[in-house]
Order: sequence, then C-alpha cells, then structure tokens
Amino acid sequence: SGTDEHGLKIQQAAAAAGTSPPELCERVSGLFHQALTQAAVSFTDFTRTSEPRHQRAVRHFWGALRDGGALYKGSYEGWYCTPEECFLPESQLAERRDAQGHPCKVSLETGHQVHWTKEENYMFRLSAFRDPLQKWLRDNPHAISPDPFYQHVLRWLEEDLPDLSVSRERSRLQWGIPVPSDSTQTIYVWVDALVNYLSVVGYPETHGEWWPAAHHVVGKDILKFHAIYWPALLMAAGLAPPERIFVHSHWTVRGQKMSKSLGNVIDPFACIGRYTVDGFRYFLLRQGVPERDCDYYDEKVVKLVNSELADALGGLLNRSTALSINPSNTYPCFSESCFPKILDYRGTKAVGRASAEDYEFVASVASLPLQVASYFEGFQIYKALECIALCVRQTNSFFQRHRPWKLNRKDPAEKLWLDTIIHVTLECLRVYGTLLQPVIPHTADKLLSRLAVEPEERGLSSLTFLPRYNGKPCPFEGRQLGPDTGILFQRLEKSRQHQIETKKI
Repeated sequence: SGTDEHGLKIQQAAAAAGTSPPELCERVSGLFHQALTQAAVSFTDFTRTSEPRHQRAVRHFWGALRDGGALYKGSYEGWYCTPEECFLPESQLAERRDAQGHPCKVSLETGHQVHWTKEENYMFRLSAFRDPLQKWLRDNPHAISPDPFYQHVLRWLEEDLPDLSVSRERSRLQWGIPVPSDSTQTIYVWVDALVNYLSVVGYPETHGEWWPAAHHVVGKDILKFHAIYWPALLMAAGLAPPERIFVHSHWTVRGQKMSKSLGNVIDPFACIGRYTVDGFRYFLLRQGVPERDCDYYDEKVVKLVNSELADALGGLLNRSTALSINPSNTYPCFSESCFPKILDYRGTKAVGRASAEDYEFVASVASLPLQVASYFEGFQIYKALECIALCVRQTNSFFQRHRPWKLNRKDPAEKLWLDTIIHVTLECLRVYGTLLQPVIPHTADKLLSRLAVEPEERGLSSLTFLPRYNGKPCPFEGRQLGPDTGILFQRLEKSRQHQIETKKI
C-alpha cells in the first residue's frame, strides 16, 4: 500500500491550508497508514512517491522511455482538471455555473471544474500503442476483470488515442520530480505515481523477481490510467504489462455519491468504532460487488452483521459447545454407523441416522474450501462469503433438525448419534473459521481457539473436512476444547437515527 503525493492538486491543497506540500503529505500519509493498521490490513510495504527510492526509479523509467524514442517535445493545449490531474476532451465536459454564478466547464463524470491550459510539454507516443494494447488484451482476456471493465477498455481502444502530455511546466508545478536533464519541466504526476508499482519491487535492479506477475487492485475511476496509459508506458520502457488488473466500483450512501459538498463522506475510524473492525470488514467484503456501485447505510450494516455473524455463526458455536449438550467440553467422536459413507447421496434415502438432506449438506461443506479459494483468487470475495453464509445456515438447519438437546446421553445408541451431530457441527465451524480468517481475523481466531485448533492447523492448503466420514483419522477427535471466551460476536445495537460522523481531511 502507500500514498501518491505529487501533483498540482497537492501543491494547491497545501497552499490553501497554509502549509508546505511535504508537511501536508506527511500528515495525510500518516492518516492512511493509521486507517490500514486500525482496520487490520497488513502490508509488506507502505510506499510513498516522495521517497528517494521511488524518485530514483522514476528517473530511470523516464530514461528508458526517452532512450526508446517514445518521448518528444511538443505544444499541448486543452481543458485540464486539477483534482483528476488530467486533460479532458470536450465530449467529457458539461456547461455549469461556478459559486459566483459565472459560466464554466466541468467534468461530466466528477463535476470538477476544468481550466484551459496551453503549455510546451514532453509528449508520449501513446497513439503508436493501439495495436500492441489490443493484441495484449485479445491474448489475455482475463488481464482486466470483472469482464464489463475489460469490454470497456476494448471500446476505448476503438476511439481516438491521442499522444499523452507527460510533463508540466516547472514554473506552474514545483511539487514533483523534475524531468532528467530539463529542469524547466516536472514529470506528469500519473507517470510518477504509476511507477510506484515498479519502485516498490526494486526497479530497476531486482524487480524481475516480481514483475510482471503483479496484480493491481484499482478503482473504476482510474481504469484508463491503469489499463491503457500504464501498459503502454511499460511496453515503451521494454517491460511487460501487469498480469492482472482487478477493478472495483464505488460505495454510495443511501443511493447518493459520497461528496464533501453533500457532507456524506463516511469516516472509516467512526465505522470501526461503531461496528468493530471485523463487523465493518465483513459488511464491506460481503456486500461489495466489484462490477457495480454498492450502497451503504447504518441499518443495512447492523442487519447483515447481526444476522450472519452474531446470530448464525455465533449462535451455532454457542449451541454446539454448550455444557448442557457437550458436558465433557471435548471434540466428540464421529460414528460411521450413524453416518455411513455413501458414494452417491442423490436420491438416497436415510442411512443410519443421517437423512438424505444431511448427505447433501455435508457435500456442500466438503466442496466449500475449493470454491472459496477460487472466488478469492478471482477477486469475487462477496461470492465466497455468500457460499460460507449459505453453509452456515445449512449447518444450523442440520443442528435444529436433529435436536441433539432431546437425545439421552445415557443411552449408548443415542450418545453415538448425539456425539456425531456435535462432531459434524464442530467440523463445519472449523472450516468456516479457517476460511473466514482473511475477512474477520479476530472473530475467526476466537472461534478456532474455542475449538482448540492450533495456529499451525489453520492453513487453507491443509484444510480437510470430516476425515472420519472418509475413513481417515481426525486429529481433533477427543481433544479438549479451548476456554469459553463468551459470545463470539456481540450483536450491534440498532441506532436511533445513528449517523457516522464525517471527517474532513
């Protein structure tokens, strides 16, 4: 992770705040670092584009573009949008009135005002890369996903692809990296920013260990920069495009776009305080669909988190580990006579004590780890969580269907079935806890610790479900459960007109 810190927008924001660009960046970068840490997001590196290692990489990259003949000096004029740090064609502009009532032009997509700018800059021969870009995408249909964004980029490549202005006059933009051997120009902020993907992996010396096996995760509003400009720049510098570009959409608030002017910008720190780290992470990942904008509001978070984490998952753990049902507080034994293995459960009637529905449910859970791994790999985390939530509901139904609290533990036959019901339920919970670790780390740890699953037993690659059903030993059978740490996930309070506070950065 990290922060992109150069550009006219930062220079102007610092001047407006009465501070210097480095001081502003130090403060804002610290807020991003703090937000990630507080949200339990781990990172191997936190890169900042103002760092010397990055500036060195950018200068080297510029040299590679220049030496490859991809740059030339030319005059450029057009409508420039400072907040987006790019020129916009007339087709992407609309007429509006500014705060003083004067007519002005704004970006159709963002509403930001644009200004006519004419400069002598260095230009990048983007127009020469239409065919190479189209070939790259045709040869790699999964290079950009989800597919609607891939199709969008293909359509862009059928339109005009004018050369790109890749520097700004130093007199106008001082907060940036000077063009090597031309101190009158500053490297365009997007060229500077995109090179961070290389500088963080050791460009220009050791990047080969990681590049091009890189996966970028980007917002849909910066897709053109990542899917057209960046691959073209890389090709021009003699490097391959990244392996995958995963694109996500945006969050709206009660159907409206987040904006400072509307006062509806959501403060992540306040959300973490209101819903807990795990609760907020679960909501965002469960409801966040990459290919379309998703809506946020307080009641929606409370309803989802209470239903799926507190009630379904937490309730299941609480019921299956209660001393009234499991007085020995152990991972009980599985009985093959109560739940015998059958090769094809479809159309099967009850065998032993297990019903046809039970066999169907066990098959669903058995297929879950591979299904979840595949969805995680494809950046469809919401689908993975949907599958887990469905299996949790099925496990609750299994438990409810067989009413273990009605069985007599003193009757040997009843005890075998009672222990088998609990064994199957705990095995399901162990699978769910393992799979949910990347999403709700604290809650998953609490669940797995209650089941006495050791840290080295929590890996996805070694995850097997219900080995006793397949005639193999279960390492957990007979093991004493971990200490009872109480409610797995505390229900969230319904809020009376609760509003997450907004914070202006």
